[in-house]
Amino acid sequence: MTVTLWYLLVGSAIAVAACARMLLSRDPVGRLIAMNVVGAGAFLIMLALAARSEQFDPVLAALVITGLVITVAFTGLGAVLIRRIEGAEAADGDDDGDDTGDDGRSGDRAGGE
Repeated sequence: MTVTLWYLLVGSAIAVAACARMLLSRDPVGRLIAMNVVGAGAFLIMLALAARSEQFDPVLAALVITGLVITVAFTGLGAVLIRRIEGAEAADGDDDGDDTGDDGRSGDRAGGE
């Protein structure tokens, strides 16, 4: 078993396990982390494919580096979206039926008349 084949197998196992976790989890943060782990497995597979010959393929290495930067950006975006969604659900759950806001005025919570 070569080192390249070993990395291919480990990357595939990581990606498959994280994909199963992403599909079976109901927690949005758990899904976000699982999606990041799927990406890490894909990056490991790409690096193993880049090293399969004598000369290392610089294009695949550049794609992995670019993918890491994009992954960090989308993880931050996903975390912000999860916070906003959970905040909106908490606000909907706190609605006890009366239509008065915190200041005692009657009306819509979004500020409309």
